[in-house]
Amino acid sequence: MIEIQIAGSKKSIDEDYESWVNQQINNRRKEGLIICVCVFIKEDHLNLILSSPECPSRGSRPPRTEKEKVIVELWDKRGLNTSDFHGGNLVAFLKQVRRYL
Repeated sequence: MIEIQIAGSKKSIDEDYESWVNQQINNRRKEGLIICVCVFIKEDHLNLILSSPECPSRGSRPPRTEKEKVIVELWDKRGLNTSDFHGGNLVAFLKQVRRYL
């Protein structure tokens, strides 16, 4: 299961999430609000929470498995570890992670 949380609103990526992601991020940018994105990934032996830089610290740990390492590298590759990412970056990340899992 993969869920996205953007500033308190949570959605499963099993639902129609692409337009929702872009709408949430674009609306917050227009209003000059901070954008906190968290992605929760829970699959078999995988339990990750990835957060954008504007999120309150949840405490982080280094990846424990090769699968976690690949997912964290994808997060970084898509620029989600910076404050200037766009909805398209997040959607692309989620699509890649779904294929990987």
